[in-house]
Amino acid sequence: MQRVVIIGAGQAGVQAAATLRSEGYEGALTLVGEEIYPPYQRPPLSKAYLSGDFVRERLFLKPDSFYAETGCEMRLGVGAWRIDRSAKTVHLTDGGSLTYDRLLLATGTRVRKLPVPGAELQGVYYLRGIDDVDLLRPELKDGSRLAVVGAGYIGLEVAAVAAKHGLEVTVLEAADRVMARSASPQLSAFYEREHRAHGVEFRFGASVEGFLGHERVEAVRIGGELVAADFVLVGIGVVPNCEVAQEAGLPCDNGIVVDEYAATSDPDIFAAGDCTNHPAFAGGRVRLESVQNAIDQAKHAALAMLGKAAIYSEVPWFWSDQYDLKLQIAGLARSGDLTVTRGIPESRKFSVFHLRDGVVAAVEAVNAAPDYIVGRKLIAARAIIAPERLADLSVPVKSLA
Repeated sequence: MQRVVIIGAGQAGVQAAATLRSEGYEGALTLVGEEIYPPYQRPPLSKAYLSGDFVRERLFLKPDSFYAETGCEMRLGVGAWRIDRSAKTVHLTDGGSLTYDRLLLATGTRVRKLPVPGAELQGVYYLRGIDDVDLLRPELKDGSRLAVVGAGYIGLEVAAVAAKHGLEVTVLEAADRVMARSASPQLSAFYEREHRAHGVEFRFGASVEGFLGHERVEAVRIGGELVAADFVLVGIGVVPNCEVAQEAGLPCDNGIVVDEYAATSDPDIFAAGDCTNHPAFAGGRVRLESVQNAIDQAKHAALAMLGKAAIYSEVPWFWSDQYDLKLQIAGLARSGDLTVTRGIPESRKFSVFHLRDGVVAAVEAVNAAPDYIVGRKLIAARAIIAPERLADLSVPVKSLA
């Protein structure tokens, strides 16, 4: 009997399992995950789950019956530490091993740690999984002081939840604006204003030198300043889990290198999700951290395993919830893009379109779902739209597509 082994029980792993079965694969199927939980959603962790508006049961991607009915064996609380490619065997951290005919690496990412003095003090948190949120949530007490290190999506989402709970929040960011790695300056300026309106303070150009306290954190040192804190959330990005692939001799470069079919250099090993470095929709190569990429790339990996290979070239998309603002992004923006703002940011409903050589390359929409939906279509079609038409609110957005 054929056996497919999937290393990584997250969004990509469970999607690959579901696609394999729906496409007619009848062989053995094993899903291996380091956490004790079956596959679950991560985006709600820093939003609704942290705020208490989302019960744990709603996080899980599939009911328990799915795994029984599809014959998907789950090995949870265990990881893979070595791949023997010649023997087609995965060695697990619990001393066991699994042979495979096809192997999918959906190993995801881990948080980037801040290597400074005091980093091991109590009250210094990271947010990646369910257990992290369960530890962090009791700290959300009215009047407590939270220092957030990093003004990316995770940092700002946590800051928004904390501000709504009545905490005093200070965000420490090394760059000169929020979401500097992923958003346009226009969007950064808007979100900074929104957070400040909710009482959040910012320190830009802030390089954290250490955490101070006796057993528990009491302050963060940045330059000559001490920022008092009852607890700290560090959100400075993630690192792809590609060590097991690298040790097996598979090419890795900021992720496991795969082709447009999610295949590695080994014809029997594939990879999908946040851990992969793959050909980008708009050219070049990229590693994406998004639900969309995990789902779509996993589907393509499963198809390739079954000899039904199809090129993965989906338009990437992302989202973030902060306060009552729904941010939806499609495409991949670049620093040299021409940006066109549609709508008025002060209305809290607007979008920023990115043009590259006249072609619509990305869209950032705030509380403007129609702009986002149309933007995705324009990006996929590589449409050329005059900037003045994009900016003209008298031109219905649907007509642009």
